[in-house]
Amino acid sequence: MAKINSNHFPGLVKFAVACLSILSFSPAYTQKSACDLLQPTELESALGGKAGGFTEHAMGTSHVCNGTVGKFRVTIRFADRSDKSGTKEQQGADMLRKQGWQISVKKDGDLTCSTAIPPASMSQAGYNTTGSIFRNGKVVAVEVVAATKEEMASIDVVRTLVEKAQSRM
Repeated sequence: MAKINSNHFPGLVKFAVACLSILSFSPAYTQKSACDLLQPTELESALGGKAGGFTEHAMGTSHVCNGTVGKFRVTIRFADRSDKSGTKEQQGADMLRKQGWQISVKKDGDLTCSTAIPPASMSQAGYNTTGSIFRNGKVVAVEVVAATKEEMASIDVVRTLVEKAQSRM
């Protein structure tokens, strides 16, 4: 088999490199990463700890970024979404309430913030503060889970984080 020497096709090699550069760096061809929506320094400043261990998972149009910031578990999510009714979220909250969770929800236009406090028997699940925004057919959410009720992130802090994340979509 003959070996192809790039010196024989300098124009083709330059063209291929240029095409790969365009595909790799053009905003039209890059896929957003949930981990890119908030910078570690922003999370550290808001939550008061060192950010680390973040990993990205994608399935279809859903992207999830999980990691830690100090004593918190943090999840950043975004996905395409056509149903903005909130029915699925309401059903989930109702199910948790039946299990003894205390759920509090605050809405402000397309922004929803909530806290979820587990019953004592489920405290190992953590104490959750979540903010989400549905805009332009996409939902962006930031979830912060603490080990105790006293350590829970405030709705105001999570609201600021989710608004910042949404602005980068």
